[in-house]
Amino acid sequence: MAAPTADPDCAFCAVAAGDGDAAIVDAGEHTVAFLDHRPLFPGHVLLIPREHHETIEDLPPALVEPLFAEARRIAGAVRRAMGSEGTFVALNNRVSQSVPHLHVHIVPRNRKDGLRGFFWPRNPYEDEAHVAATAEAIRTELG
Repeated sequence: MAAPTADPDCAFCAVAAGDGDAAIVDAGEHTVAFLDHRPLFPGHVLLIPREHHETIEDLPPALVEPLFAEARRIAGAVRRAMGSEGTFVALNNRVSQSVPHLHVHIVPRNRKDGLRGFFWPRNPYEDEAHVAATAEAIRTELG
């Protein structure tokens, strides 16, 4: 197997390497999951492949299943940890992609939570303790 690729200028590659500033909730062979620092709601997780791939189209077929199996697992953990009715799972390809490294958004959702269309309010964490508690709750659910 070839060595994983990384972009030295990519913030998410730094997170995958353990050098970035992120509240990691899960890290596996192929993926890393961490709290979004500008969450739609507390518990908003970003899931990335460890290798640098900008879009879903760039992702090698062998990494599709590991990425989306992990997205499925984390979606359940986020829902349970945050006590939400469901989750919103999405990714952007270039447009609206603030970091050019493939990432899946996993967002806890409830009916009438204020998330409408593409004009989404951001609901920040109250403080660093809130960030830590949220990350721990998701880590607990992931086992």
